[in-house]
Formats: sequence, C-alpha cells, structure tokens
Amino acid sequence: MAAILGISAYYHDSAACLVRDGEIVAAAQEERFTRKKHDAGFPSHAVAYCLGAGGIAPSQLDYVGFYDKPLLKFERLLENYCGVAPRGLRSFLTAMPVWLKEKLFTRDQIRRALGGYAGPVLFAEHHESHAASAFYPSPFAEAAVLTMDGVGEWATSSYGVGRGKDLELLAELHYPHSLGMLYSAFTYYTGFKVNSGEYKVMGLAPYGTPRHVDLIFDKLVRLKDDGSFKLNLDYFNYPHGLTMTNGAFDRLFAGPPRKPESPLTQREMDVAASVQVVTEEIVLRMARHVQRETGLANLCLAGGVALNCVANGRLLREGPFERLWIQPAAGDAGGAVGVALAIEHKVLGNPRRQCSEGDGMKGSYLGPAFSDDEISRFLAATGAVADKLPLPSLIERTAELLAQEKVVGWLQGRMEFGPRALGNRSILGDPRSPRMQSVMNLKIKFREGFRPFAPSILREHLSEYFELDVDSPYMLLVAPVRAPHRIPMSAEQQRLFGIEKLNVPRSSIPAVTHVDYSARIQTVHAETNPTYHALLSRFHQLTGCPVLVNTSFNVRGEPIVCTPRDAYRCFMRTEMDHLVLGSHLLAKAKQPPLRDDVDWRSEYQLD
Repeated sequence: MAAILGISAYYHDSAACLVRDGEIVAAAQEERFTRKKHDAGFPSHAVAYCLGAGGIAPSQLDYVGFYDKPLLKFERLLENYCGVAPRGLRSFLTAMPVWLKEKLFTRDQIRRALGGYAGPVLFAEHHESHAASAFYPSPFAEAAVLTMDGVGEWATSSYGVGRGKDLELLAELHYPHSLGMLYSAFTYYTGFKVNSGEYKVMGLAPYGTPRHVDLIFDKLVRLKDDGSFKLNLDYFNYPHGLTMTNGAFDRLFAGPPRKPESPLTQREMDVAASVQVVTEEIVLRMARHVQRETGLANLCLAGGVALNCVANGRLLREGPFERLWIQPAAGDAGGAVGVALAIEHKVLGNPRRQCSEGDGMKGSYLGPAFSDDEISRFLAATGAVADKLPLPSLIERTAELLAQEKVVGWLQGRMEFGPRALGNRSILGDPRSPRMQSVMNLKIKFREGFRPFAPSILREHLSEYFELDVDSPYMLLVAPVRAPHRIPMSAEQQRLFGIEKLNVPRSSIPAVTHVDYSARIQTVHAETNPTYHALLSRFHQLTGCPVLVNTSFNVRGEPIVCTPRDAYRCFMRTEMDHLVLGSHLLAKAKQPPLRDDVDWRSEYQLD
C-alpha cells in the first residue's frame, strides 16, 4: 500500500493532501498558513503539515501527484495567444515570465521542495483530478460525475462514470466556452473580484429581478438541449485581455462595470439575478444529459461551479438524479485530493475503501488540531485571560452566551478543508436575533451588509425547519425555509426593492434566512463532530431552536483562521464578545490590549 502526496498550485487556492493506504490522512490549503487569501504559491506549509500529520518524511513517499498538466496548459495558452494576435500582447507579456520561471518546471520545483524525494512525480489532467475528488471519496459504489469550472488545460466541463476503483471521463467542453468564465465575467462586471467574489454574486442575486435572462441567451450564450453551449466572444475580453468583459458587454447592459467598493445599485442586483438563473439552467441541462447518457441514479460534482449551492439545491429538487454528492473542496484546492486518489485507484489499481459512515472526506475535518496544552502555552505567552473548563461546563456556558445574543468565536479540533467553516473554525450567533446579520456583517466580518449567513442545524431536526430531506454536511445546498417558520410580508414590504428588503425579518430564524426565504444549510451529526453537535443540542434545550448562525472565522480579505494564534488575533480585532479555544473560554472585556511584540506568523514551516 502506498503513501501519496497530492499537490495543487500556481493558479489559486494551492493545497496539499496526503493519502495513505487509500485513506485521506490530511489536507489543507496554503492560504491558512501564509495568511494570504487564495495563495497560489507552492504549498510548502500545507505539504509540511500533511507530512507531519502522517508522521512521514518526504523520502518515504511512494508517489507525488500534481493536479494538472502544465505543458498541456502552456500549449493552450500559446495557441490562444497566437489565435488572437496582435491582441493579447499585454496579457501574454504578463503571463509568460511566471511560466518560464516556475510553471514549466513543476517537477523540478516539487523535487526541490521535497528535498530527499527521488520517487515518481505524476501529473493528472485538471478535470480528471476534479472528477477523482468528486467520485472516490463519495459514498456511492457507482455514480455519474460532472465537473464544471473556469478552465483546466483545455476542458471547462466534463462528465463521466465511476464504478468501484474505475473512473472514466466520456466527454468535455473546451475553452473558451466556459460556464465558470461566464459567471466570473458577471462577477467582474458587478464589481467583485474574479475567483473569489463569485459567491457574492450568488448572494446578491435574490435582491434582483432576472430581467436579462433572455438577453443573455440571445446575445451571449447559445445553449443546446444537452447543456453544451458556445459563448459569443464578441462580448468578452478574457481570451486576450486583462479584463473579463469589454465595451460591447458594457453597451449590452447599459453601462461600464461597477467600480469595486462603490454602492450597489438595482442594476447589479438584476444582473446578478440574471446570470444566476442562466447558470442554473445550464447546470440542469448538463445534468439531464449526463443522466440520459449514463442511466445512473447518483451524481458527483466538483469544479468551482459546484460551489454554487443555489444551483445545487435546484439540481437536487428539479434534476433527474436521486442523490447528489459534492466535493466540499470543489475548487482547485480539491484537485490535490483528486490527483492523490487517482494515483491510488487508477494508477495502482487499489480498491476503494468502504466508508462505514458518511463519506471519505471525514466531514472535511482534515487540517491541523491543537491540544489544550499548546493552547495554554500560547495564551500564557500572549498574556490572554481565559477560563479553562471541562467540556460539559464549556458547552453549557457557551450555549448560554449564544442564547444571550453574544457572538462567539469557536476553534475546536481539526481545521476544515475547503472554503466553508463547518463548526471547527467558526463564528457563531443566535439565528433568532433580527439584528444578528447586520452585527456580524458590519462589526465582526467587516463585509458587505447584504451577505447572508448560513445555519448549522441538528440533522435530526432538519425537516422541521427546511424543505430538505437529505444530508447537507458541507454547506453546499440551498433550500427554502418551511412555511410554518416564515413571516409573511405585508403589502407595504412587498413593494420594497433591492437592498431595502434586507431588514425585513423573513422567518423565526431571520439571521440565516435570505430575502427569498432560502438558507445555505449545514447539517450537523454527532458522529462526525460530537462537540459541535453537543453545543447545538444544548442551545436547542435552552431556546427550543436547534439552529445556530455559522460563519467562517475570519474577517473580510483574510483566510479562515488556522491556529489559536490566528483566532485570538481575529477575536481582538473585531467586536466578537467571546472566544472558545479548545477548553478555554475568553471574554473580550477581560483581555489586555493586543500586543505588538507577538510573532503572528504560522507555526508551520517546511524544514
């Protein structure tokens, strides 16, 4: 049996994953250690963590895998630049230095970073890595697989079939016709950052009216019944420029792109609503075609578009598949998992492990954990004031604070892998509070006030609150709040437009109910996260509500916290009321001023 290190790097969200004997031992994104959001550099710190978690040296690895094929991607770039020349010269000159310095020599970079490793370095195609990350950890013995993102080497979407240890891709769409690129073009146009702001567009969409859907299908996208499509490149700049859209796009939507940080208007809301509907329609058509071609009941999803949980929810409700499973790190970070598992099963031919419960991602709790002794030493060195409590007392006190509408930072156990905080690196609040969304957005997260928050709910109470009857452990499905918990809008409230809708409570859990009565749901299980489940259970006993607000433990522009050090610093720089680090409970009012002489760098370094 083999020890395999998977690596994704150089584009965005670099990551590493260690697979041993077919089991995912550890996985983490580089950004969590460097504190640089969406860090694209070689994941030295993530590699060091994964090897340390597995207790092995680089020289003990049997294989190292990289999640795409740099030479094939370079071929696509050159062919694209040659095809649009003389346009694209600035983009070409911007891209080439890093290719000639780093990306073309990935194998050498890996060997240098893993001093002492002389074994095989294998490369998978980008969408093969996505597909492997979707199917192999899934709970399905056989399933169709659909991948959708911006672009890998040439592919922008693909589908295939997985059975046991076998995984075969059957067809793919090619660049420049890309659903991910289409959504990112609208992300750019609405004033958000490409490759990180797409979820903001998804959150903004319910404030708007999808008045431009017909225009998009008429002018921008030629969609076929099988879900394949072509983009009208007369309206896009990304094949040859440094922006996503161009003047023709501006004229089509009656104005230039919104300037970042400028006020949002009804125009941006309507544009967001329109591209969201278009995206959902394309995803549905793709899925229907895949089901017709494969005849299978189960579908696995990966690629950045699979993080669109509104589309996922609609696919679950209206699509042809009985069950969905979505890779929690569906973007490029998950490619590190995918390439490692592809080597394990496709190259080596080893059978898949049978999951005794859930799936192979272990709740996505695959990152670093910190002992109470480590936390105590850190707090002492920082001069922080904390009460150390036995677990039952810690749960009781934290639940009481949350019931009093206090905001609590919560660090427990292993850090989550992927973009979602799932109860181990979370900021928690009372969902019943009508003021909680604005307080957490503006005073703690320092982010746009329109952004919705997600609910964590005890799995056993899911159907009481939401129109969803399947697990959603990775916060990747949106579903409506059930009618008994909704608050009907008055005739006057129904006349509100855009952001005016924000402060109208929509349900008995207003802090996690979006303006369209929907919520992005995380179901919590005692088996995968007993501590978080215990906290939710006690809050339920105190309040009658089995739900908590769960948002990622970070502020705008920073990655989710990794270490107690990161968490304490975030706590002290925001208006959080309390912080829980392992068994330690801290109150903001008791803390000394944040010290400048503390080294806030990550504890993880590659030797």
